[in-house]
Amino acid sequence: MSQLSRAAGRAFLGGLAAGGTIAAISAVRRSKWSKELERVNHRGDTVSLAEGPGVAVGATAAAVAGANSPAYAGAAAAAGIAGGALGLYDDMADSKGEKAKGFKGHLAALRRGRVSAGLVKILGISGAGLAGAALVEQANAPERRSGLSRLWNIGVAGGVIAGSANLINLFDLRPGRALKVVSLLAAPLTRPPGSKAPKTAVGGANTAVAVSSSAAAAMGEDLEGKTMLGDCGANALGALLGLAFIARTGNLGRHVALAALVALIGTSERVSFTQVIAETPVLRELDELGRTSA
Repeated sequence: MSQLSRAAGRAFLGGLAAGGTIAAISAVRRSKWSKELERVNHRGDTVSLAEGPGVAVGATAAAVAGANSPAYAGAAAAAGIAGGALGLYDDMADSKGEKAKGFKGHLAALRRGRVSAGLVKILGISGAGLAGAALVEQANAPERRSGLSRLWNIGVAGGVIAGSANLINLFDLRPGRALKVVSLLAAPLTRPPGSKAPKTAVGGANTAVAVSSSAAAAMGEDLEGKTMLGDCGANALGALLGLAFIARTGNLGRHVALAALVALIGTSERVSFTQVIAETPVLRELDELGRTSA
């Protein structure tokens, strides 16, 4: 494929992701569920969670369209749909007064005999992550037989998808923050893969284009404090971002990524990312860039 046709294809996917995101957000805002998706943010302003379903639809549709094999298309659909649907389920449960937050909160609820919506979401996205990882493994090495090594690799890759979904959600606490993190992480994954890259690398690059384009389309209103990702959007973009990463990397990269994700998520249970950002000048400036409200 020529460079011109590759560029045209990536431009089409970016337009599909951005256009799908904007159209879906508009449709959700006009729907009968629009009031149920309104929340009060940290400043006491009312914001809409319509952005979440919007980016989930836009990014997932473009990621599936950019797949270079049926197996990878299935992986993209599993990651985006599960992340968005289960995140939306958690968003709606939260509106009904469920307060279990973080792993400690979910475990505490379980000890009291209640399965929290957050725990259902974690288990569901983990299952979808494993399914997506298995499909990527199948696309890259369809002739390889099952074995403990292959199962371990799928487990690690699935952990990266689920961990990425969780990590992005941790940053959705201030206008534009999670979308900026998504954009920064997706940028290096959008580059065209080399000749020695895994078979799914093209699909992974296209997924990263879909994620970054969807994030860009939602950025304006998010920075203005009019909309926010919620669990639905953050989990969908994060899961697709994790999928893009494992589609382009080998086992070493996946192990390093999983270790980093576990460390960051574990740290978030004890340390406030918002406080760290506020106390670090460079991070604070980047965090506030383009924001119309504090």
